[in-house]
Formats: sequence, C-alpha cells, structure tokens
Amino acid sequence: MQQIVLDKLLEIRNARHAVAVVTHMQTGQQCLIANAEFTLRTGDDRKLWPENTVLIKAVGKAIRDDKSTRYPDANGDFFIAVYNPPKRMIIVGAVHIAQKLVPMAALAEFDVTIVDPRLAFATPDRFPNIVLTNDWPDVAMTKFAPDTRTAIITLTHDPKLDDPALAIALKGPAFYIGSLGSRRTHAARLERLQDMGFSDIECARIHGPIGLALGAKSPAEIAISIMAQVTQVLHAPAQPRSKN
Repeated sequence: MQQIVLDKLLEIRNARHAVAVVTHMQTGQQCLIANAEFTLRTGDDRKLWPENTVLIKAVGKAIRDDKSTRYPDANGDFFIAVYNPPKRMIIVGAVHIAQKLVPMAALAEFDVTIVDPRLAFATPDRFPNIVLTNDWPDVAMTKFAPDTRTAIITLTHDPKLDDPALAIALKGPAFYIGSLGSRRTHAARLERLQDMGFSDIECARIHGPIGLALGAKSPAEIAISIMAQVTQVLHAPAQPRSKN
C-alpha cells in the first residue's frame, strides 16, 4: 500500500467512517471509496477508475457485509479490502430488556454502552463488564458522537429520558434508531419530536414500535426482535439522508 493511500486511510478511519481500499490486481493501482465516492486514486491510468456505479455498489455491499472480497470487472480484477470502524450500540435505559439485549449485542460484536441517570438501575451488578454512564441521555449521546456504525436504542418509556436521546440521535448519522413503546406511545413520541422541530422524514428514521414483528412477549423475546431488526438494517442498502 502506498504511503499516500495509507495516510488517507488512517485519516478516514480516525474519523470513524467506513472505507474500502480497492486494488487493481493486474497493475497494483489503488483507490479509496468512502461514502459511495472515489476519495483517492493512484496511478496514471484514469480509465481504471471511471465513475463506475457498479463498482461503487459492489464496494457498498462489501462494506455492509463487513467482508473483503474479489470483484471482476471489464477492466480486470479488483480486490476490495473493507475497513469498517467497530460497531457500537448505545442503550438508553438499564431495564430488564436491556439485560437480555446486552449479551446478544456483544455476541454480534457490538461495543455496548448503557446510559441511565438512575443510579439504582445502571449498576455493575446488573450489567457486569459493560460500560455504564449515569449522564443524562442528551449529554451522554453528545459525548459518544454516534456515527454510521452506531445503533441507538431507547427503552425507558420515560419521555424525560428517551426524547433528549432521540433528539441528539436524529441529528447524527446512526445507522439504526429504535424506541420501545406501543403504537400509541410512539405516535405521541413523534408528535413531541415534531413539536421540537423535527420533520416527518427525520422522525421516520425511528423504528417504533421497536423490533421485528415476531410476536415477542417476554424481555428476552423482545431483545431477540430488536437484535434481529438491528442486524437487518445494518446490512440493508444505505438510503440517502434528506437534507430537509
């Protein structure tokens, strides 16, 4: 890997953006693709790097699958090396569902953080070996700076805790935002967020009621439905974010 490519790769990774290094197997020329764009290209043969939407789609799929792969093209064979930042999950609410969800998320290789200012809930005894913070959710969310590899889940049923977290989450690029509650509860939640100035399109990013429709009843079953939906969204083709 050339130094110019390595330097740019480190810059993008330090900003916690997903990126792929694409190498032309026959010539060794390389490019970096991030945010569905050619970010850096090496070599003199510009024909190797057309504005190839097919190649960009292949890179996007490799990034979603979190798997490096070989890609054949009319210009030769390319190797797509994926560099994704670690997956993170921020859970607001140290409740029973969270106790079941945390080990599932850990098995799926998420770095998990529990946010709950209620000292009796967010304790090491209830959540051993998990990062806990007793900051208010909006403060914690600002500190953690959610990115495109972050899932945000609110479970408290308390607007004083869930709404501030969601307000921060909606301003950022988290790939998943979900909130526990019935359809009626969620409708009221959306109304409050709209009163705060968020548009219908922005509010539609929130998965609520949270989780896939599995008919889940118990905390463990609800946690399974949440983890299933997070996984589904993680690997779905990215949708462009509205600027409205």
